[in-house]
Amino acid sequence: MISDFLIINAIGTDDKLGLRINKDFFIHYLENKKNSSERLLYQITNFLKKHDVAIDKSFSVIVNIGPGSFSAVRISLAVALGLEISKKIKLFGYKNADLTIFDQENIEKLLSQNLIEKKLINPIYLS
Repeated sequence: MISDFLIINAIGTDDKLGLRINKDFFIHYLENKKNSSERLLYQITNFLKKHDVAIDKSFSVIVNIGPGSFSAVRISLAVALGLEISKKIKLFGYKNADLTIFDQENIEKLLSQNLIEKKLINPIYLS
């Protein structure tokens, strides 16, 4: 069961982060500039610090695997995989079509309907 998590929706359009911690939910809108791994990681770090989040083995990261911009999807996956490796967290992915509205209610539906995937080997890119 996923309780506390960071959700990364950075596929090149309308990029944002979501955070559920202790049953509270927060959204952070990412800068619309070209997304780079350093900028995304910086914004994630600041977002987690702002809400005093301690990442441990019970924490999860959920990342949008597309379809989306090749660079944006790859950067999101790279940052998420880096967090998985360095912090030993659980990592999941979801398809953009499965989460049409980025809010707490729809993210909860995504989780309850088991629309997240443990395998992230097949991201979907726009051509």
